[in-house]
Amino acid sequence: MTAPSADGAAPARRLRWDPLAAVRGPQSPALDVLLAGTIFFDIVFTDLPADPSPGTEVWAGGMGSCPGGISNLAVAASRLGLSTGLAAGFGDDVYGNWCWDVLSGQEGIDLSTSRRFAGHSAVTVSLASHGDRSMITHGHPVPVSADELVGTPPPSRAVITELAPVAAEPAPWWRLAAAAGSLVFADVGWDPSGRWDRSTLDALSACHAFTPNQVEAMAYTRTDRPAAALHALADRVPLAVVTCGADGAIAIDATTGEQAHVPRVAVAALDPTGAGDVFAASLVLGTLAGWPLADRLAFSALCSALAVQHFGGSLAAPGWGDISDWWQRAGAGAGDRDLRTRYGFLDDVLPRCPVDEVRRAEATLTLYSDLPPH
Repeated sequence: MTAPSADGAAPARRLRWDPLAAVRGPQSPALDVLLAGTIFFDIVFTDLPADPSPGTEVWAGGMGSCPGGISNLAVAASRLGLSTGLAAGFGDDVYGNWCWDVLSGQEGIDLSTSRRFAGHSAVTVSLASHGDRSMITHGHPVPVSADELVGTPPPSRAVITELAPVAAEPAPWWRLAAAAGSLVFADVGWDPSGRWDRSTLDALSACHAFTPNQVEAMAYTRTDRPAAALHALADRVPLAVVTCGADGAIAIDATTGEQAHVPRVAVAALDPTGAGDVFAASLVLGTLAGWPLADRLAFSALCSALAVQHFGGSLAAPGWGDISDWWQRAGAGAGDRDLRTRYGFLDDVLPRCPVDEVRRAEATLTLYSDLPPH
């Protein structure tokens, strides 16, 4: 693939499976999904024999490097065949250039609303152990906001954003996109203050979907059960989804009257980094494709389960080949009949042609002299 230009021009995409081909038309926007956020260069250590403590050294069994932060969501969307645009600031050091090359040249993500800035990239060291991860991060804010990077949002079918308490004008970039017709899929971050300001949910009036986890959902709605939180959120937004960890996910789609619950897909988890981003990207795909709610939820649970079997956040996201391989094993097996029934819809949506392999996180960077010039 041709390397991206220094001004952020969109790369030429490889031929990939297009799961939205049946719903595209002459007036369809070039982008399926638009994102904005912060880029990190992630270094992930896995297979730790013990947690590190002061004065000791622990040797990890595995290590990988990959773009992190908003990259997790962008790569997950692009690998599922969604035409993905990303607005982010990149440092002009080797880490920032490497992340740019991976996202644009390898993953086919449109970086035309992204910019490079003088200075070093934000770096996160992640220690994956006990089914969770701990992180150490260093970085500096980029000199412009996401709203300045995006400007007038390019047309897109959907945007994914994180809610924040309602602020004064001007409207954030995603509200401008919503006003232009984009479906807004919103999540919410952890509130370290413990206040869980309910005014944060006022922004749902401009959103199509909201996908908090059960702790966040119950805290913001002042309820004591995930199901009660879900119903409270369904009064505010057309598509309400609550992820429930080991208990799977529950959802209500007010536009169709559907309700659904799916259990998690049991896998041997290596690194949970980015699993929520994969879930969100998968839900966007299923919604844009017009799938039934139960299928959307099951597909999202499957894709996030496939992601945690690899380490490295963004580059752990599954491609269609991973999904096809899983279904060949699960669909042909004599094991869980409910599983085969739940995922029978995959027979109608999986590619009928060979698909690109995806790249996983690598222990070290390619020699900088081997990267395309900028």
